[in-house]
Amino acid sequence: MVSKPYDFTGGATLGEHSRQKHRIVRDYFRQYVKTRCQLPQQAVFRLAIVDGFAGGGRYNCGSPGSPLIFLEELLNVAEEINVSRAVNGFKSLDISCLLIFNDAKKEVVEVLKENVSPLLMTARENKHLNIEVLYGAEQFEVVYPKLKSRLLGSAFQNVIFNLDQCGHLHVEWSTLKDIVSSFKSAEIFYTFFIDTFLAFLQRDNPEVLDRQLRPFGLNAALVQNFSEDLVTKRDWLGAMERLVFDLLKGCAPFVSPFSINNPEGWRYWLVHLASSPRAREVYNVILHDCSSSQAHFGRSGLQMLHYDPKQASDVGLYLFDENGRMSAKSQLLADIPKFVEQFGDALRVNDFYAAIYNATPAHSDDVRFAMIDNPDLEVITPTGRERQNAHTIKLDDVLRLKRQPSFHFVSGGYPRTSDLEESDSISSAKKSEDDE
Repeated sequence: MVSKPYDFTGGATLGEHSRQKHRIVRDYFRQYVKTRCQLPQQAVFRLAIVDGFAGGGRYNCGSPGSPLIFLEELLNVAEEINVSRAVNGFKSLDISCLLIFNDAKKEVVEVLKENVSPLLMTARENKHLNIEVLYGAEQFEVVYPKLKSRLLGSAFQNVIFNLDQCGHLHVEWSTLKDIVSSFKSAEIFYTFFIDTFLAFLQRDNPEVLDRQLRPFGLNAALVQNFSEDLVTKRDWLGAMERLVFDLLKGCAPFVSPFSINNPEGWRYWLVHLASSPRAREVYNVILHDCSSSQAHFGRSGLQMLHYDPKQASDVGLYLFDENGRMSAKSQLLADIPKFVEQFGDALRVNDFYAAIYNATPAHSDDVRFAMIDNPDLEVITPTGRERQNAHTIKLDDVLRLKRQPSFHFVSGGYPRTSDLEESDSISSAKKSEDDE
């Protein structure tokens, strides 16, 4: 399968995989800005957005493309933040944003300028929103060094790259690594079709192919004889997810290697790369808010990619929905004490988050409740008190094993469903408590 570029000059059709991606990117970007602008004392927030494969901005159905999505959310969230600040008696926040829109085709860039213009006019009416737009018409790898130099010489060190390439390998993995390492705060949305990785694999050299696939539990013969039926198999999704993660984990500290969900064939990957565990935590929450948009095949607790296909009782298709969350709650209650035990009997919460968020698809609420409601753990404040409310856990708290482990921890067994239901009711009662 070879993906065809969108024809924005003649009227581009919005594919379902792009529709799902746009929903995730929109919701995440909105939460990203709100998260980065939480401090009441903050007066200015500076951000640069690089859309490396921007397209024409709007599809023939009227739906906005990524450049317009970023602009729309900037307008919305700037208004929302400052209304909230006014209500609470805080000073207004000024948002300064540099938008760099690049597309390899000059005629597409001209279409984009027309679609961007009305939103820029609206933005100028907001005195707390300052937007500058730069346009480029080159291949991304050609223009990237110039973009990097421009950004490093500016005041914009918060950078988001949206690299929504159309089916082929237009972005080198060394470039992804360079982006994350070059800026104080950089995040990347990176998309590709699975054909990209099939092209990477040396299918005409059986010995090399076997060495490439052996660590991921993939059968070389299946890949050599690749067929359309293969991409519909859940084992294929799980194996390719492990391959994607292993190839990209050197590019960023945190890699979200999930596929756009399509039971008819998992072939389109939306990868989020970041340097902060907080970014991955927020991204997981957004995926649960957009349940069933992305798919993961593997464990739902910790060590999401570490499973034995021959002993897969705890493995399934995780769609970030309520059923997935119930599975995650069960696994987390068992997994977290065992994880802490690897470090001794205690671990600072900040270090715990940094260690686990690259290895779990779980919602942050489920992780916190599994810490508080766990019969084998206690969360201790810096003053020595035990936390009673999951929502009050702080980064400088300590996660500690209890002296007397439960039967489940000793035996390695997983909690029963009834245990989880009881734990949920306890959590609801604790939610109203006012812990320090």
